[in-house]
Amino acid sequence: MTLFPRCSGVLLHPTSLPGRYGIGDLGETAFHFIDWLQSAGQSVWQMLPIGPTSYADSPYQTLSAFAGNPNLISLDKLVEQGFLTADDLADTPAFPADHVDYGWIIGWHDEKLALAYQRFKAHAAPNDRDAFANWCADSAYWLEDFALFVALKQANQSRPWVEWEAALVRYDADALAAARQHYADQINEQRFRQWLFFQQWYALKYYANHKGVRLFGDIPIFVAHDSADVWANQGDYYLQPDGYPTVIAGVPPDYFSPTGQRWGNPLYRWDVMKGKGYAWWIERFKASLTLFDYVRVDHFRGFEAYWEIPATEETAVNGQWVPGPNADLFHVVKAALGELPIIAEDLGVITPGVEALRDGFGLPGMKVLQFAWSDPTNSFLPHAHPMNAVVYTGTHDNNTTVGWWQEEADEGARRLLAEYMGREVREIAWDLIRMALASPAHTAVIPLQDLMSWDSTGRMNTPGKQGGNWGWRFQPHQLTEDIRQRLAYLTWLYQRRPEQQIKVYGDQAVKASS
Repeated sequence: MTLFPRCSGVLLHPTSLPGRYGIGDLGETAFHFIDWLQSAGQSVWQMLPIGPTSYADSPYQTLSAFAGNPNLISLDKLVEQGFLTADDLADTPAFPADHVDYGWIIGWHDEKLALAYQRFKAHAAPNDRDAFANWCADSAYWLEDFALFVALKQANQSRPWVEWEAALVRYDADALAAARQHYADQINEQRFRQWLFFQQWYALKYYANHKGVRLFGDIPIFVAHDSADVWANQGDYYLQPDGYPTVIAGVPPDYFSPTGQRWGNPLYRWDVMKGKGYAWWIERFKASLTLFDYVRVDHFRGFEAYWEIPATEETAVNGQWVPGPNADLFHVVKAALGELPIIAEDLGVITPGVEALRDGFGLPGMKVLQFAWSDPTNSFLPHAHPMNAVVYTGTHDNNTTVGWWQEEADEGARRLLAEYMGREVREIAWDLIRMALASPAHTAVIPLQDLMSWDSTGRMNTPGKQGGNWGWRFQPHQLTEDIRQRLAYLTWLYQRRPEQQIKVYGDQAVKASS
């Protein structure tokens, strides 16, 4: 079987799933969504990073590159396991159904997970205790630092690690030993939460794969400064003795931002990582490719060269391009892990060097149809797509397609799009969905908001906007039978899952669940 067969799927972060606990989770609705994907002929479920979020709730700024987000743990499944009871969930607030109110749900979920841990300590069966202990031993590479990091963060009123006691900031061995003893129970509770997450995750992945659906994940190239990864591996980053970065990541000024983007992530000391055989990167890719069948690497161009900004600068204007590890890293990772089912996020200004790195390892790039409508030579136009690519109508960082059409598309784009189709635009989201599915690119991914023809009120993220991101959710009645049948038909028509059975959709043949 080829690594990237011709297929299609849907982009939806699990937090956007429906459910009564204020946030989508890994419970029943996630399994139902997989059933829906299969019935609509889809074989890919793409999502955003699934790590534990912190300030501003961004999945791209997590407390760990390895851990899972405890807010995604299904409380109903904890009832099934006996770690919670139905009565424990009787006080579920009237959380909003159309968005995630993170400030409200996190504290309530924490209370329930803490209760589940107390039940586990008091009443867990021997086989559960053994499974927990074995999983902790297998995951020790990242789990021990992460559990300690979170316990210390809680003891320090959630302040960043650079504001802790000096010995802990330095990751001093004696201070760490004392902290592990003092916070032993709190550390074990964090291990327990991660065990629950990974239990539920692997059950979901097994179900998805059994249904012919592959999970498609996302890892950002850089990690958050306030993370267990940086705190426990300070020598791998450009940091001052007090832990603060000397230089940070971002991108230079461009058409969209005259001051560039100052992300603030610490930058890797690639020479140090190379001296360690890129061991951390091997473990990171290995972990991600255990969780997912495919992984998109956000800001792939940073492996070839990255924009280095002095940490004292308030904007990204005064920076410089610095060479990354380039092919050296990927040779080592490929030697350790074999063929890499990795997709390169290669949007923006991409140099020949980035293209050579991507193509040298046979990695698919990305094509976004919202970017296509400047002129007939635009490489994002469907006829110009290479086969080794993933095509999208839009991404989580873009407006929805309807929102883009209503608010952002200029007259030139409107005219070219109509000329390209040979008719007036009638239903912009489905017009681009049809183009994506017809594209030569081996994989097509459609944000669920576009399948539902949401306007900009369904946008997941607006880069640079402070607050109000990452909260969108849908409700079950919005995923209509008409949407399923239309998607199934076009998937069959453009041969992205040709093995499905056919039934009638109006006066057309439409693919249905096999």
